Amino acid sequence: PSSFLASLSFDKKLSYYDVTGSKAWARALERAGVLSETELKSILSGLDAILVEISKEDFPFREELEDIHFNIERRLIELIGPLGGKLHSGRSRNDQIATDMRLYSKDAVSTLIDALRKYQLALVNQAEKNLHTILPGYTHLQRAQPILLAHHLMAYFEMADRDINRLQDCFKRIDFMPLGSAALAGTAYNIDRELLAKDLGFSNITLNSLDAVSDRDFVVDIEYTASMIMLHLSRLAEEIILWSSVEFSYVKSGDEYTSGSSIMPQKNNPDIAELIRGKVGRVSGALIGTIVTLKALPLAYNRDLQEDKEPLFDVIKTLDGSLSMMSGLVTSLEFNVQKMKENSEDGAILATELADYLVNKGVPFRDSHGIVRELVQKSLDEGLDLKDLDLAYYKESSEYFDDDVLEISAKSARDARSVLGGTSENQVQQRIIEARRRMN
Repeated sequence: PSSFLASLSFDKKLSYYDVTGSKAWARALERAGVLSETELKSILSGLDAILVEISKEDFPFREELEDIHFNIERRLIELIGPLGGKLHSGRSRNDQIATDMRLYSKDAVSTLIDALRKYQLALVNQAEKNLHTILPGYTHLQRAQPILLAHHLMAYFEMADRDINRLQDCFKRIDFMPLGSAALAGTAYNIDRELLAKDLGFSNITLNSLDAVSDRDFVVDIEYTASMIMLHLSRLAEEIILWSSVEFSYVKSGDEYTSGSSIMPQKNNPDIAELIRGKVGRVSGALIGTIVTLKALPLAYNRDLQEDKEPLFDVIKTLDGSLSMMSGLVTSLEFNVQKMKENSEDGAILATELADYLVNKGVPFRDSHGIVRELVQKSLDEGLDLKDLDLAYYKESSEYFDDDVLEISAKSARDARSVLGGTSENQVQQRIIEARRRMN
């Protein structure tokens, strides 16, 4: 049973935060008159020595002590004697672990925001480099309308910006200090919790001790947001995988982000993109696992909450690694500009432009849509491409077609979309300028 109960194998990751919380608690106990100034100095000295051991990876972790809290407390007693036992006065492992988890989560979320900014920078740099590159935009994985590659890349910037906003919202909800809630009813000592919160860098204080020790909403928040981020990364990974295929031949990833086949010499597989796509299940699975763990827990603390840590630690590690890899992958991409341009002018991709052309000549859109649909079908049946049609051919479909219909191109289609948020070059360039401002 003891090994089944033990959490040290994973909660020792919180050792720095546990010592940080203990130092703040010791100062609070001294202000409350529980510790003398001399006793405080001795306890802080012992905790500082423990921090040095932890940083040097010399701390003598003992599995039989079950968790990180007992390990640090026992080590403190070994270093400074029985006085170390006074540190736990008025405190429970329940509010202690809740505090450790929130301190860890604040740092983790800040790290993820930094990683997302680096990913955004990679997207913006590629967009700026490809500001003039036209490619087919797709719906239903069918060629739809010509767009700028930069516009396509900046769509992922917007997703990442929403992800950063979600993480910032997470941070606000994490930033409540539970220490002083004790086991479930609050501490019996005269602790100044506001000063304690300030000491630990929290902006807010929990106001219900029962909720404080049992709340893991912030863990769900992080895992949900991480699932959204991985979902967005996976969408880009999927496009890179598709575009890397011979069938598309739109892009080539850097050699360090691909690998060869063990049997087929010609292969160059987009393995990093595939792994990122595959890790979505891992992260979203952690979210579901945590929700199921929490769904029927009565107040206050229950040992089930021990199961919140491993999934969260894995989510943070997986997401941080995926963001780092995707940032490098995006930076490494080399686009086949000529192939994209050719496909932007192929077939019936400019059909919408023809319909809009007729609308500008006074034809109701529903009528123009039907005219162009029949024109496209007729040309396809005859093996003709829209770009090869002459004015006489257009005139057979509608008297409203004139010489200027032959000027319609992927470039004119792009330039026509100058509405705010559209794919015209001036709009996309403005979005890039704004994106750099937002990142700063």
